[in-house]
Amino acid sequence: MPPESDPSPTAAADRPRGARRPRAALAVLALAHFTVSVDFNIVYVALPEIGDALGFTSRSLPWVVNAFALGFGGFLLLGGRAVDRLGARRMLALGAGLMAAASVAGALAGHPGVLVAARAAQGLGAAALFPATLALVNSVFAAGPERTRAMAVWGTAGAFGALAGGAVGGLLTSYLGWSSVFWALVPLALAVALAAPRLLPRDGRAPGTGGFDVLGGGLVTAASLLLVFGVFRTQEAGWFALESTGSLALGLVLLGLLTVVERRSADPLLPTALLTDRTLLVTMALILVLMGVVNTLHYVYTTHVQSVLGLGPLVAGLGFLPQGLFAMLGSMLVLPAVLRRWGTRAALFAGVLSVGVTSLVFALAVTGESYWLTLPAVVLLGITAGTTYPLVFASAGSGVAPERQGVASAMVSTSQQVGGALGLAVLVAVANAGGGTEPTSGGLAAASLAGGAVTVATAFLALAVRRA
Repeated sequence: MPPESDPSPTAAADRPRGARRPRAALAVLALAHFTVSVDFNIVYVALPEIGDALGFTSRSLPWVVNAFALGFGGFLLLGGRAVDRLGARRMLALGAGLMAAASVAGALAGHPGVLVAARAAQGLGAAALFPATLALVNSVFAAGPERTRAMAVWGTAGAFGALAGGAVGGLLTSYLGWSSVFWALVPLALAVALAAPRLLPRDGRAPGTGGFDVLGGGLVTAASLLLVFGVFRTQEAGWFALESTGSLALGLVLLGLLTVVERRSADPLLPTALLTDRTLLVTMALILVLMGVVNTLHYVYTTHVQSVLGLGPLVAGLGFLPQGLFAMLGSMLVLPAVLRRWGTRAALFAGVLSVGVTSLVFALAVTGESYWLTLPAVVLLGITAGTTYPLVFASAGSGVAPERQGVASAMVSTSQQVGGALGLAVLVAVANAGGGTEPTSGGLAAASLAGGAVTVATAFLALAVRRA
């Protein structure tokens, strides 16, 4: 349904349209989340072939991945504000259209700079699309069992997209070449863009008469870009390089300045009610740690399988499929049952704790010399992460007003992006602390142990979430 604050006859007439076809609306939102998740992961296996075809250097090739993350993480909060001001359905269609156009540009790219720019544009489109999907889930579906089921489907689509991306990328690259990983995204994004106006409820008028908070938008975008850029530079230049520490420090300074500006703004980008919302802040901290550990476990798995066990990239990519299957089962079956039995706060605590335990299981699994010893850990990660990931987002938006769902979703999503990159950088440094040129089982186990310990400790933050 449109925001409750719009009582106009036109908006009221449109409300039943979304309610009459909730399954169709949910299918569009799930496909949108799936598309964003696939887009982020599908290029990994194709990177070597992309580097050879377009002449990337070993130092510049990671920016095929980083450019997407920079556009996505850097503009999420601005995208969330646009969702609240301009309408969730409108921004979802616009973001999907931009992703489709950027995918075509990436497939046709003949120069490294063009491909990196196309990936950044894909990330920018995702920054508009992703918070729109969450805002629509929280506004179209009533709080309670209906929204829980919708969030489970939404989470399942994203989890499966993230994990299937590696397998699909490996198959496409092996048989059709690197450009096929970009062409494959075009029909997905176009389907979302074309279906949104037909199957999603029309946007209501934005509440209030204030402006767009240009200064706040500029500050939060610059701060987000600097933080994400600084984290990625630590992986290449080291933690003590001026460009990495300087970017991180300047990003934090701009965030501090943003809080001062927002308190004095008549129509702030980040209202005080959000900055002091305990549940929202706790879920941001949880997703920050959670995604850092989950991303690290993906790195641990692929590195162990390829560099330690000597298996090929296609086998490594297909190895993600069991995780995707059990992530779907976790979102669809385990999440609703746990929420009904325990409630949000206890379910969050158990979910984050279980991901920490999974990381400890990975530490044991990678000390073996067989893929089959890692399979139980992979399956366990699918269940625990697949259950916990949508639960965090559902909790974050549970007490937020409809007209602020876009920004609230973007705040949690930004924490997800920064946390995923930061956690990976820190724990990869732990894995490589031995100083060797090749990854070792001992280093990968140490990274898994460190990530598991931090996650188990962080789980207790969930107890600070307000009771539903």
